[in-house]
Amino acid sequence: MRVSSLKYLSFLSTRPQKAAGDSSQGKAQQNSKQRLTYELVKREIESRYRGSVLGIVWSMITPLLMLGVYTFVFGTVFGARWTEAGTQTPPAQFAVILFAGLIVYQIFAETIIRAPMLMISHSNYVKKVVFPLEILIPVAIGNALFHAAVSLLILLPFLLLFMGGIPWTIILLPIVIAPLLLMSAGVGWFLASLGTYTRDIGQFIGTVATAILFLAPIFFPSTALPVWLQPWLALNPVTVPVEQAREVLIFGRLPDFNDLTSYALVSVVFAGFGFLWFQKTRKGFADVL
Repeated sequence: MRVSSLKYLSFLSTRPQKAAGDSSQGKAQQNSKQRLTYELVKREIESRYRGSVLGIVWSMITPLLMLGVYTFVFGTVFGARWTEAGTQTPPAQFAVILFAGLIVYQIFAETIIRAPMLMISHSNYVKKVVFPLEILIPVAIGNALFHAAVSLLILLPFLLLFMGGIPWTIILLPIVIAPLLLMSAGVGWFLASLGTYTRDIGQFIGTVATAILFLAPIFFPSTALPVWLQPWLALNPVTVPVEQAREVLIFGRLPDFNDLTSYALVSVVFAGFGFLWFQKTRKGFADVL
């Protein structure tokens, strides 16, 4: 990883001025950023499990244990049921539906919880003038995506056991997740900048993430709410991707492309604003660290 970073920094510091209309230098720089992002994601995943006996196997054991806990607590202890088309699901199916929503939620939550402290925890990168600090948010998203992918693999056999099979609509899951990644990036860039100047942000963002969890249709379907309250649920940044992910993952239905398109447009706006805000404010990062 260190070699890759040094190569990238050397490339940026020695690159010639780009001539008008010449895009080869820009493409090379973009490729270098992508390689560096991949290496940073890989390093984070490896360092997270380095030193443990089971290593990366924990990335599979943890979601499996959590699925078992959800099944027992919500299905057996609380007797919770998911009401779909007027019928209530068995406890095991409730746990699968719940777990599918949590997989999507964790992508967003893990990103925004880490974002406020990213510049502070990587202050050595901040002080390198040529280091592309903006890639630290995609690195956090990549790390969250890896664990979401592992959780999804854990979910698949339970779809076969308790839901009657894996629907073909699962191939549409990337279309559902893509706008969420943009939303996560936009909010992440904004919080990364804000958290650098105001460190109190990092102290309460976990509470915000918890509020997002319980105010999203994860533990309950949106139809369980009064009709007048349901539109307000859409203001939650994970509501649309959670609901549409369940449609394609669990129920084998096509996503609501109208809702998905609207959410994608809002996500593009958030991503653009967050990135511009980050680039505008990054000049002062080194002064406050």
